[in-house]
Amino acid sequence: MGDAELTLHESAELLGVHYMTVYRYVRLGLLHADKVKGTWRVDRSDLAAFQAGGDAVASDPVGGPVDNRVGRRRAPWAERLEARLIAGDAAGSWGVMEAALASGAKLDELYLNVLTPALHSIGARWARGELDVSVEHRASGIAMRLVGRLGPRFMRRGRTRGAVILGAPAGEHHALSLAMLSDVLRHHGWDVSDLGGDVPTSGFVHMVKSSDCVVAVGLSVTRAEHLSIAAEAISEIRIAAPTVRVIIGGMAILDQDHARALGADDLVSDARRFVTLLDMLDSEQNQPSTDRTPVR
Repeated sequence: MGDAELTLHESAELLGVHYMTVYRYVRLGLLHADKVKGTWRVDRSDLAAFQAGGDAVASDPVGGPVDNRVGRRRAPWAERLEARLIAGDAAGSWGVMEAALASGAKLDELYLNVLTPALHSIGARWARGELDVSVEHRASGIAMRLVGRLGPRFMRRGRTRGAVILGAPAGEHHALSLAMLSDVLRHHGWDVSDLGGDVPTSGFVHMVKSSDCVVAVGLSVTRAEHLSIAAEAISEIRIAAPTVRVIIGGMAILDQDHARALGADDLVSDARRFVTLLDMLDSEQNQPSTDRTPVR
């Protein structure tokens, strides 16, 4: 261990707190640390930044002191989660999510404001060559397990507002964003069939024909080489269910005109916009019909 690195016990001594308190800071992403041969190591510069920041402890919602001057600041949960994901720390990643919930974050905010930004940042760092692909894949695997643990909390009782089918066309294997979108839509009262990635066109058609009260079908396309397959799927969906709204999203879709050229009705960039669009459709369907014939 170099002179610039500290153990958790040494860090605790410098901070004047218990060893387990420092361990909690690390697992919640409040204090950056790296695991070296099974032992957490804290760089002196990271410890100094933690001490100088002042709000790292204050924004920690799980016990500990709170400074009223900074306690109201929004904690950087996405950055904390990103650090835990990159470290391959599954338990710490879950700890960050739990801490964000305890601080008052809503369920959909965990996906939209914490997990999604963390994953986007990791993907961008991999694209720039800052992270090995193995680290990116490991982070995605941990993220999928986080979604698996959080999913049941999104279920909402009561009457469904209608059915929504989600999936990625054949060749598209990115399904994590679909899983998160599915949970968010369920939380807003929709009955969602998440088909995942690499769905053949026949699969979309079968699901549309065999499901009741389908309001919309959502497709995710991240790679340009799969656009023609997506267009084929949209065409077949329209033949099978002409009145169903077809919504598309993903990095491969350039803009609304591009989406419509592929045959889709709408382009959505994130889960919030998807929810807003479905709310509009639901409102239109529930509008009382009016007789426009003039009364004489």
